[in-house]
Amino acid sequence: MLWLALGPFPAMENQVLVIRIKIPNSGAVDWTVHSGPQLLFRDVLDVIGQVLPEATTTAFEYEDEDGDRITVRSDEEMKAMLSYYYSTVMEQQVNGQLIEPLQIFPRACKPPGERNIHGLKVNTRAGPSQHSSPAVSDSLPSNSLKKSSAELKKILANGQMNEQDIRYRDTLGHGNGGTVYKAYHVPSGKILAVKVILLDITLELQKQIMSELEILYKCDSSYIIGFYGAFFVENRISICTEFMDGGSLDVYRKMPEHVLGRIAVAVVKGLTYLWSLKILHRDVKPSNMLVNTRGQVKLCDFGVSTQLVNSIAKTYVGTNAYMAPERISGEQYGIHSDVWSLGISFMELALGRFPYPQIQKNQGSLMPLQLLQCIVDEDSPVLPVGEFSEPFVHFITQCMRKQPKERPAPEELMHALRLW
Repeated sequence: MLWLALGPFPAMENQVLVIRIKIPNSGAVDWTVHSGPQLLFRDVLDVIGQVLPEATTTAFEYEDEDGDRITVRSDEEMKAMLSYYYSTVMEQQVNGQLIEPLQIFPRACKPPGERNIHGLKVNTRAGPSQHSSPAVSDSLPSNSLKKSSAELKKILANGQMNEQDIRYRDTLGHGNGGTVYKAYHVPSGKILAVKVILLDITLELQKQIMSELEILYKCDSSYIIGFYGAFFVENRISICTEFMDGGSLDVYRKMPEHVLGRIAVAVVKGLTYLWSLKILHRDVKPSNMLVNTRGQVKLCDFGVSTQLVNSIAKTYVGTNAYMAPERISGEQYGIHSDVWSLGISFMELALGRFPYPQIQKNQGSLMPLQLLQCIVDEDSPVLPVGEFSEPFVHFITQCMRKQPKERPAPEELMHALRLW
């Protein structure tokens, strides 16, 4: 076949590669690689060894276009696999289809014991040999997803969006159990953001999720991301929203206090609006605060659907480092938990780093249990003396009180911002 002779495609040098390591009878682990074409066979075995520490793996397999398993035991066979995968990626890009992860199947593995469900995502920015522990981020159902978009059967839709009318362009990011794409909606000519989440749930739960998402049509706030519709294709939900061309705040690193003040007003107004509708955000963090070139700030990824939140939690194991201490401990969650997440988010944006030095931000949103324990047990971090105004320091300090009832109520947040 032609692809065997091509080698890794030059156009893919800077493309992020997501390798999905399938675990027998236990879902899957996603591994993000930033230097895919240079990846070696031994690098893959090393990471499989971290995922399956009690097993002995000497090879792995992938599926070709016919669904046949091809075994990889060497660097040459590794190059052939990558060449095949990149050729399918190019074809998917040309056709405007979703870019599926490269799925591999470890061989000669004994069933693993209890896995570290609080592990880390792997990023190999500096090179394929620099690995950290991978994260259990994408637990998938057992049925195969290896079908073209034309073969997929639409099950449910909410609004005027459907799979056939969408052309996927770029990957905007990964997280919270899904992947976000920049996409083009053919009938309207709109540029959209489409979040795609794989869920192992029943048809009845799918219907419940779609019903709960109906409230998004009632959201009328300039501080909340616009909602265009959602649909299920088999076990994959796609949520179509407004595209914000400035991206999310997590990419901007350290920001001056006077800029943060204006952003905080927009974020608090957005949260207050959600709370007035009896909606908890549940995932307040810089990556869920979006900006555009018109200077608008809007919230996204909020927990309007309780069933969707619960389904993601069951399918994608992990704990968010922005969670309030009581939520990490499994206690009752409420508005005050969103307030904690607000405080730690703006503290990070002010410092240009995550406030807890024990937790390095380049490890992603999935945190090991021992590091999260410091959020529960230790005192809240404080801003350095003399670097920030007293009103800003007071705002952050109040938001990050360890006792939920001591944190500001919605009306108190707005009052604190007026003093800032």
